[in-house]
Amino acid sequence: MGKQKETSAMEIDDQSSIPSDQISNLKFSVNVLQLLKSAQMQHGLRFGDYARYRRYCTSRLRRLYKSLKFTHGRLKYTKRPISVSTVVEVRFLHLVLYTAERAWSHAMEKKTLPDGPNAHQRSYLIGRLRKAVKWASLFQELSSIKGDSRTSLEAEAYAAYMKGSLLFEQDQNWDVALKCFKSARAVYEELGKYGDLENQVLCRERVEELEPSIRYCLHKIGESNLQTSELVSVGEMEGPALDLFKAKLEAAMAEARSQQAASMTEFHWLGNRFPISNAKTRVSILKAQELEKDIHGSAADSLPAEKKLVLYDKIFAAYHEARSCIRNDLVTAANSENVKDELSGLDKAIGAILGQRTIERNQLLVKIAKSKLNKVRDDKSEKVTKPEELVRLYDLLLQNTADLSDLVSSGRDRKMEEIALGEECEMKSMVFRAERCFYLAKSYSLAGKRTEAYALYSRARSLADAVLKKLQSANAADQVMIKELKTLNNESRSNSCVEHAKGILEEEKAPENLSKKIANISLNGTDKKVEKLLMEKMDTYESSVGEANMKAVPRIETFPPAFQPVPRNPIVLDLAYNLIEFPSLDARMKKDKKGFISRFWV
Repeated sequence: MGKQKETSAMEIDDQSSIPSDQISNLKFSVNVLQLLKSAQMQHGLRFGDYARYRRYCTSRLRRLYKSLKFTHGRLKYTKRPISVSTVVEVRFLHLVLYTAERAWSHAMEKKTLPDGPNAHQRSYLIGRLRKAVKWASLFQELSSIKGDSRTSLEAEAYAAYMKGSLLFEQDQNWDVALKCFKSARAVYEELGKYGDLENQVLCRERVEELEPSIRYCLHKIGESNLQTSELVSVGEMEGPALDLFKAKLEAAMAEARSQQAASMTEFHWLGNRFPISNAKTRVSILKAQELEKDIHGSAADSLPAEKKLVLYDKIFAAYHEARSCIRNDLVTAANSENVKDELSGLDKAIGAILGQRTIERNQLLVKIAKSKLNKVRDDKSEKVTKPEELVRLYDLLLQNTADLSDLVSSGRDRKMEEIALGEECEMKSMVFRAERCFYLAKSYSLAGKRTEAYALYSRARSLADAVLKKLQSANAADQVMIKELKTLNNESRSNSCVEHAKGILEEEKAPENLSKKIANISLNGTDKKVEKLLMEKMDTYESSVGEANMKAVPRIETFPPAFQPVPRNPIVLDLAYNLIEFPSLDARMKKDKKGFISRFWV
């Protein structure tokens, strides 16, 4: 669709059929936002791949230069500037626009490097943004003369956004950057009132993308009451226009964390205090603790599950970064045993917190899966959870609790808090084992295996009873866990009764069903879904008539049998018989005696 619009935007009449005096009065139309959004989404920016988009802009410019016969020479470069008199086709406006996009995408490619741009790359980035502003200003100038009113307005908004992005990256003239962003927002708000529905949606999205940058500029000027930590919720949207804002926001948050980390000297965990001397370790731990407040804070219940999963991933990344710094310090530490013991204890504490957050994340995945287990699927593309998936998740939780318990129990002098955490891990492990047994029984029940399902439901009930007794005997018991275990106990009991009843019914009906199925066995049949005939499976001990999931009627053998080649008796040729010379047997033969008269008839 985007390619068709791009092609239609560039379709113009043959210039040879238009008089020269009318060419200068032509007004071209370029739907800038729609053209660029389509190109960006189709060529890399859907996934933030600015290098791919830059390559597309380069190849697009090459095609435009060749089609317009506006090349700069083959052997020696000859600059050919684009002026108002040069623009005799709409493709010249596309030429200027894609040149600005190429410079901007190159700058954003440097900005989104994994480790961030260094000093040289940042200087190059600013130069490319200046180049983008230069070409965007030229596009605005040409569109104001050669474009219609809508194209002129969009070009003005595009140039204002480019100039605001340059000032935004330079950390200077925040009032001018604010003015540029507000100007672009005003244009898109006005354009969003007209046109088709797609154009209105694009303009509205653009306005929403510009809003965080405006609020950040107000914050830097001092006209906003927002704190730096509160700006995180502003940039939760996605879009190419927000990448500069997000990078700037992350830098501001890192600066705020560095100032806060200066006062952080110790890390507290289960009654232990570990000194932190490395500034990077402090910053990483502070970042993780800020994200933990979002998950365990008062507003955690309103957060959607998908957002919580993203926050958990960021927490894991922050704690892993802190552990890598700690282990680097362990390698470079001197022979001081006290320093190594402190760093090892800090590494153990962060590892234990990582284990706890991993258990919490997997419990969240279990909660999501349970919500989709008994859900009626309205849409065919919607995925419904199977009991086997919950069994796999509980296997992960059992492994996580075992790892955390081993980590906490390691060491000689353990405090009461560590012993309590180990007991909590043991209790959670028993709960997870009961839940796993319950959903394993569900999977067997769906497969029609009543005996196994009944035994597993009974086992899940006994495990839940054992955990309930331990929790009720404890003074500070978790009431939510007790409620869940009682529910699990009741469901296990009811399901075991159901499986028992279904098993008895199936056992009573088994002979009748078996006789019906045997009566339905076809000698050859016409069903082609059966892979093998019964005569071909004589060496396998499987029931062909008693299985509940058998959809096709079993077949015994193909009848009438197919023709088969039968070997005939071999033909024996005695080749030596004709070559043997036998001796004469005349001497042994009986001679007839002839009379006198018979001699005359010889």
